[in-house]
Amino acid sequence: MQLQFTLADLETIVAARTASGDTQSSYTATLAARGAKHVAKKLGEEAAETVIAAVAEDDASLVAESADLLYHLVVLLQVRQIPLADVMAELGRRTSRSGIEEKAARPGAPGE
Repeated sequence: MQLQFTLADLETIVAARTASGDTQSSYTATLAARGAKHVAKKLGEEAAETVIAAVAEDDASLVAESADLLYHLVVLLQVRQIPLADVMAELGRRTSRSGIEEKAARPGAPGE
């Protein structure tokens, strides 16, 4: 039985490939070497492609684009030296109340 692949697994792989600096054989290392602005741009492109797949109701493309989106997000977090655990902790904190209450409590949230 194969264990399920997790975002933590992806974070470990991304960290190792980034640290390798092997831009000749690692796309991850190449992305990381180009810096946060480049990776953020790639993340935006993947987000748009994910939206297009969702609107087109193309499930296979939505799965593939979602994987690309998550990968690029993890690379960006790595480049910015933000642990995935920080994002997960923020998600956990937000689940302590309803989404409507949580959004209303954010700084700059519009009033009723």
